[in-house]
Amino acid sequence: MNTQIKTTGDRLIDALFYTILTLIGLATLFPMYYVVIMSITPLKETIRNGGFVLFPSEVTFSAYRAIFESPRLPQSLKITTLITVLGTFLNLVFTLLLAYPLSRKQMPGRKLCLFLIVFTMVFNGGLIPNYLVVKEFGLLDSIWALIIPSLIATFNLLIAKTFFENMSIEIQEAAKIDGCNDLQTLFWVVLPLSKAIIATIGLFYAVAHWNEFFAGIMFITNDKLYPLQVILRDMLQQPNMSVEMMSQVQGLEAELPPFSIRMAMVVATTLPILFVYPFVQKYFTKGVMLGAIKG
Repeated sequence: MNTQIKTTGDRLIDALFYTILTLIGLATLFPMYYVVIMSITPLKETIRNGGFVLFPSEVTFSAYRAIFESPRLPQSLKITTLITVLGTFLNLVFTLLLAYPLSRKQMPGRKLCLFLIVFTMVFNGGLIPNYLVVKEFGLLDSIWALIIPSLIATFNLLIAKTFFENMSIEIQEAAKIDGCNDLQTLFWVVLPLSKAIIATIGLFYAVAHWNEFFAGIMFITNDKLYPLQVILRDMLQQPNMSVEMMSQVQGLEAELPPFSIRMAMVVATTLPILFVYPFVQKYFTKGVMLGAIKG
């Protein structure tokens, strides 16, 4: 067994790389750490330290109490959770149902369909035509305006199509010999073997829905249907909203600054989607790599 002995220069280079990567990691994590710390720091300590606190001597969760007892966050959380769960499910259904036939090279009109689909990655109708289409279908001020216009993402569709193209054709032919039609082959044979790509594009869709902002301000005027990111934007740009939210919960006016309310809102809107990653991480890299290989 051959072993490579590292020289002093190799060790120094490795140490330099690890140091740089550590510094980059700390620089990446510090903003999130600061946001969390400021969301639990009392007003008196914030003032005592000039508005910058890294290690608070005492903590308070009053900011989280304020945002969760206010009617705005729970309502927007329900809307965002609904469009994330329902939207991701519909995204997966329609994307997989379109990707599978496009992966079959014998499908009539396949090249024309692919051309039209890829064309949308370069050119689109624009804001005004999109708005008019949503309006004509009667989707304004409804959760469907946040789901249907983005029902199939071209990038995710192409990843799924490439994944299906690289799947063993012998398995699918064996299913057809056993009497399965194309739809039965897809649901009983192909999809059980496609957990990696389903988890990958499902994560892409879920993150996109959870961070939905543009469609929320473009198609929604009813503030009861605003998703989380729209409420967060309003809080960050309008300090008076934080004061109003504090006033709705008794005993908080002298306990924490409006800045803590905004930081707590950032944490509350970010953590839920972060918790999803560990459960799909083992599929994520595999799905992206397999879906990126050209068959």
